[in-house]
Amino acid sequence: MSRRLPPWSIGAFGAVGLLAAWWISSVTIFANVGSGDTKAIPSPLQVVQGYGDVGWDFYQRNFSVTVNEAAQGYLRGNGIALLFAAIVLLVPRLEGVVTQLAVISYCIPIVAIGPLVLLILGPPPTGEPSGTAVFLAALSVFFTTVVGALLGLKSADKASLDVVNVYGGSRMTQLRKVRVIAALPSILTALQIAVPAAFLGAVLGEFFGKVEVGIGPAMIAAQQSLNSPRVWGIALASGAVALVAYLLVGILTRLSAPWAKGTAT
Repeated sequence: MSRRLPPWSIGAFGAVGLLAAWWISSVTIFANVGSGDTKAIPSPLQVVQGYGDVGWDFYQRNFSVTVNEAAQGYLRGNGIALLFAAIVLLVPRLEGVVTQLAVISYCIPIVAIGPLVLLILGPPPTGEPSGTAVFLAALSVFFTTVVGALLGLKSADKASLDVVNVYGGSRMTQLRKVRVIAALPSILTALQIAVPAAFLGAVLGEFFGKVEVGIGPAMIAAQQSLNSPRVWGIALASGAVALVAYLLVGILTRLSAPWAKGTAT
């Protein structure tokens, strides 16, 4: 009988294959791509060596600022989205307005709204988080959280809602006693998806926010100096940070809503 491979082994094989393809292509196909002595696609070894050249302080200093901006935008954007979803359940007539607002926030290109936000909020003080980055991080998570929360809140069992209604409960009571519990898996899933979106919004906001410290300015400086190993190193480190935060929220989802796993009793 054939044995099924565990999920972690499939991911490990994929990571090893991707790393091998990257290394082979950097020394064959893209070996002569670049300007001067700088290769456009460095090998994994060169990227690892680049981490050692700048040290831990470089990444800790820049990533702490960007993570702070992403966290503020994540909390504010998701908080407003959940508030709007709750208002829709209490006042159903506002669903169209809230939905249109969420769609507009999703359709507006960040590269177009970034300069406008910078003109309104202005550049941040030295060493302070960028308001533009925080705003764009909040904007990046608003749509997914509103949609996920509304779908979850509407998935409540109608019989349970009728029971609350028969006993004289208001819509607020239905929201607290039934809808929030039923919507918890969908809300937590939306919050998990919002993690990398908030991080990406914060990084893009730093390109417009005129900040001196952060992932955005660090990547711009590395690009201008044609330091491709550092550019790749910052990009890979950014992906790793976003992935770790995504997995942490996923663990919280499983712990908070164990009934949503779909396993048989």
